[in-house]
Amino acid sequence: MGSGSSVNANYKYSLQKSENAFKAAVLIQRWYRRYVARLEMRRRCTWRIFQSIEYACEQDQIKLHNFFSYLMDHFTPSSSKERDFISRMFISGESFKEAELEKYCDYESMEVPDSYTGPHLSFPLLPDHATALLEAFKQKQQLHARYVLNLLHETRKHLKQLPNISHVSTCYSEEVTVCGDLHGQLDDLFLIFYKNGLPSPSKSYVFNGDFVDRGKQSLEILIILFTFLLIYPKEVHLNRGNHEDHMVNLRYGFCAGLIAMSRVSLRNPTELPFSCSFSYGFAKEVMQKYKVHGKKILKMIQNVFCWLPLATLIDQKVLVIHGGISDTTDLDMLEKIQRNKFISVLRGKKRKESNRNVEIEEINGESKVEADPAGNEAAPSLSPQPRPAQAPSMANRLEFSRWVRQTVQEQIEWCRRLVDISESEEEELTYSSVVSLTDLDGPCWTRQEEWKQILDILWSDPMPQEGCRVNTVRGGGCYFGPDVTRKILEKYDLQFLIRSHECKQEGYEFCHNRKVLTIFSASNYYEIGSNRGAYVKLGPDLVPHFVQYQANKTAHTLTMTQRISRVEESAFRALREKLFAHTSALISAFKAYDKDNTGRITLSNWATAVESVLHLGLPWRMLRPQLVRSTADGMLEYKSWLDDLAMEQRSQEHIQSSLLEVIYRNRSNLETIFRIIDRDHSGLISFEEFHQTWKLFSSHMNIELTDDSINDLVRSIDFNKDGNIDFNEFLEAFRLVKQSQ
Repeated sequence: MGSGSSVNANYKYSLQKSENAFKAAVLIQRWYRRYVARLEMRRRCTWRIFQSIEYACEQDQIKLHNFFSYLMDHFTPSSSKERDFISRMFISGESFKEAELEKYCDYESMEVPDSYTGPHLSFPLLPDHATALLEAFKQKQQLHARYVLNLLHETRKHLKQLPNISHVSTCYSEEVTVCGDLHGQLDDLFLIFYKNGLPSPSKSYVFNGDFVDRGKQSLEILIILFTFLLIYPKEVHLNRGNHEDHMVNLRYGFCAGLIAMSRVSLRNPTELPFSCSFSYGFAKEVMQKYKVHGKKILKMIQNVFCWLPLATLIDQKVLVIHGGISDTTDLDMLEKIQRNKFISVLRGKKRKESNRNVEIEEINGESKVEADPAGNEAAPSLSPQPRPAQAPSMANRLEFSRWVRQTVQEQIEWCRRLVDISESEEEELTYSSVVSLTDLDGPCWTRQEEWKQILDILWSDPMPQEGCRVNTVRGGGCYFGPDVTRKILEKYDLQFLIRSHECKQEGYEFCHNRKVLTIFSASNYYEIGSNRGAYVKLGPDLVPHFVQYQANKTAHTLTMTQRISRVEESAFRALREKLFAHTSALISAFKAYDKDNTGRITLSNWATAVESVLHLGLPWRMLRPQLVRSTADGMLEYKSWLDDLAMEQRSQEHIQSSLLEVIYRNRSNLETIFRIIDRDHSGLISFEEFHQTWKLFSSHMNIELTDDSINDLVRSIDFNKDGNIDFNEFLEAFRLVKQSQ
């Protein structure tokens, strides 16, 4: 009896102990799941912040286009100099004919000094040249400008022979490797080659665009890719991305620099640090690395970019494009488009006359009038505008006058005010100033239709919903749904699409029932630890095999919590800068809910007001604890919050919060305008160019300035008295004018 009782007690004790252990395990599991869920929520919020801000910056491309249009419509030239200035900025670019480009970028006249210790190139290129380049770039060496221009010349010559859509077959190699965006991150390219092997007759590569911008070694990536392209022309294929675009290259590279600049005095521009991490611009990079020949290199690269193929077709079954498709995507049209005409997809501008259906397409420095659907004769085109500081030729004026006489009287008067054209100016037309009859042969697509085809494949993104709609988030291209993907695949007998263009946390992502694959090869894109890079390998069976990686060694040492915390901190810092840039608009929105001017509003009203100003589509209620403190009664003190934002962003001694807010809000437009005026990319603009620019910009800002006051201003801000204005002095002028209001 006693023995049985003892056994029963031991059994109950063991059962109780097991039950407690089980409850403890369940408790730990619940705690861990909640912990992981919170981390995932923080990661997703951080990701949305970065993506929303990135896409908002891309919207600035369209906003800048509207800004230029506003200036054209509201500024009347009063002299031939102003007329020439507008022509250079808005009507045409600096176009070179074939012979002129060869002469301008003449590399043979350049001598390589004996002191040069970098790699040497001789053509035709051999695999040893590529190996030498890789080793040199790992040692931070720089390729001499002569070799860079020679390489670009040979690359351009090769690309001109390629079709718009490249064709790749797995029959000739074991597999095809497709890489996504690299964005100037050379370490990622090195790691891809280390893991996957260098291009060779048995290893084909497709690089799917966006080689440049944001990273600091875009030029090195181009040099390496172009070198392998020339060595293995059948195994290496390059697609054009939306960043292989002259206008895009001009814009990037300013945000981080301005943040650093805002912390020092604008009164002393010589001390301004310009360091860029996330937004390092390709144009700026080239000019910094090649101060003497940078302009020639940029001009040649600009021409090379427009010759890059638009897509790649693998085994006639897998279509590789940079952005995406739309419900109007036509591969037959894409195959026949003269792709080199589109130096910048962002410069496709049309003006339609209501009564005649006449379209003027201003793309890449060329203006052509297309025949209307009724069969009216096409008007002559404008020949390229002369280079800066030269008056327009008589032939140009006559050609434009012919078009003007076709418009209604109001349009005639408006055009005359814009470019000051006289009907009395007569000159015999040159052959180059009229549209050749051969240009009217072939498919009857309009330039606008061709432009939209390229815009869609470079800028579009997939969406889970059915249909196709305008991509208002990026400001270009469209959103395409599963039904659009299905129709394109069926129409052209394809298995699936590979695209890039979007950063993915794991480096790749399927959507549309695994019919659309996004591949992104730039790891740590937003911040160290933010995402992996990846590439995909396709064999004869066309089954995708993925390889993921982290190019930064620091990312491997961080725990998941540390990575998320680091990325989160960076994201909220960027978001606070965005909020600060819209302080005035936020105050107005908050006051609409604060009728008694208490400086306090509810969380719901705060979230609604912030979204109405920034339009970022973020979960503001969830983000509130990281941005603004609440009082005991749950109200938010928005005035003190905005004051705290200002304290974070400004230099307390030297710069007004209201002024810095205006500079933040207009920073991209300011630098892009500066770079467009700075035709030789020297970082300097002349007094006269500054004078004309400020008249345009003051018109946009509704600032009344006389010629005398601008002359006084330009002399006063030339701090080093060298007769030119650099960008820091340009910002100083903005500050002075804003303070004078």
